[in-house]
Amino acid sequence: SPPEYSKPASGQIGVKGEVNVLLTSSAEMRRLNLQYRKKNAPTDVLSFPAPESNGLAGDIAISLDIARRSSEERNETWEDEVRILILHGLLHLAGYDHEKDNGVMERKEQRLRTSLGLSSSLIARNQHFKPGKRMSKKPQRRQRPSPPKTKSKAGQL
Repeated sequence: SPPEYSKPASGQIGVKGEVNVLLTSSAEMRRLNLQYRKKNAPTDVLSFPAPESNGLAGDIAISLDIARRSSEERNETWEDEVRILILHGLLHLAGYDHEKDNGVMERKEQRLRTSLGLSSSLIARNQHFKPGKRMSKKPQRRQRPSPPKTKSKAGQL
């Protein structure tokens, strides 16, 4: 399952410690984004590094609503979309910041997604993709199971 994916990806990135993954709704992501980043909008993934090194690397919150919609628009499975979001969140937990590093995180993410068998870098595709607009060339569509129902678990982060 996608959250189990964080262990092998963490090892390749060098994240030490346990990572908690919260799969939640866009409404909860909006609340978290407003509370921690002062941005009143839902987002696909947020990372929260642990303040101390007590065996916990940090928490990652993912909007299943956005992951499901993005996977449909890109003709990917929702599981792969969540894996891409986990990878992105793990890189942030490792200290990478694509908003400030002149492409360092993007290049690292591209190398890792290739080695982990993922289809596309979150940073790279978001630079070329407008949400709500379908891709012009559709890749072969894989059969995808339905994602689980989203549940907001406030207080887990």
